[in-house]
Amino acid sequence: MSVTTARSGGRRSARQIAPYLLILPAVLLELLIHIIPMLVGVWMSFVDLTQFYIANWSEAPYHGLTAYRIALDVSSPVGKGLFHSFLVTAAYTLLVLAISWSFGMAAALVVHRGFRGRGFFRTLFLVPYAMPIYAGIITWSFMLQRDNGLVNHVLKSVGLSDGNTFWLLGGNAFWSAVVVAIWRSWPFAFLMLLAGLQNVSEDQYDAASVDGASIWQQIRYITMPSLRSVNVVLVLMLFLWTFNDFNTPFVLFGAQPPSSADLVSIHIYGASFINWNFGLGSAMSVLLLLFLLLVTACYLLFVNRRSRRA
Repeated sequence: MSVTTARSGGRRSARQIAPYLLILPAVLLELLIHIIPMLVGVWMSFVDLTQFYIANWSEAPYHGLTAYRIALDVSSPVGKGLFHSFLVTAAYTLLVLAISWSFGMAAALVVHRGFRGRGFFRTLFLVPYAMPIYAGIITWSFMLQRDNGLVNHVLKSVGLSDGNTFWLLGGNAFWSAVVVAIWRSWPFAFLMLLAGLQNVSEDQYDAASVDGASIWQQIRYITMPSLRSVNVVLVLMLFLWTFNDFNTPFVLFGAQPPSSADLVSIHIYGASFINWNFGLGSAMSVLLLLFLLLVTACYLLFVNRRSRRA
């Protein structure tokens, strides 16, 4: 073998290895941050890890599927509480997703066409998304206070309330969480949909106008089909983010929210860090993960079948 052949072979092998070396840091970080903690969480769901074994967690006795049976037994207090939390989270997710998408779609359609001041409104609509999450939710928590909150003051000034409504307690807590989550989520929907609208040719709208199509017909037959791929990703991301939302209830209500706002994420946190039953909390987390994986798989299958028919 000549020296030239050996050098060319070395360059070829280096080029083959280079892509793997480039993705190696990402793979290692993914293992350290996501995969290994997830596997540890799955292991914890099979052991009786309570406050008695925190110091020596590796010695926690094997519990098998006991924690899963307790979590899924809706006749027991634990299972009934988890099921209630699941229903609250489902209603919360559907409302936030539907309204956030509607607001985002409406705003994207408004600022898509050129008009004076369009840049200002585009920037204004993205303020909630750009603001740090905790700062925004803490601001809302002050606004929703009963005695000195801005919400009660405004409602009282326009005659819609006596100004003494408890927005962070009782049944109103659910609606407060929904409003705050919508405020945080709809700018992201707006951003995604506006980006998708940039790829829709204006010639299609001009041709439709010449043919006598109304604005609603243009949205139905041009805009929505053109945004199908964007909506597939957007709806799935909003669903997963909202169903797993922890920041909103935790910052608004603390570690023990009212029953009406007991989202499943904060419920699992309470089972783990308030009741000190990490095995049960891990089992609930695994059940939540399996549910979200199932919903995601069904959603993608449905979308793929629909796109094939189209």
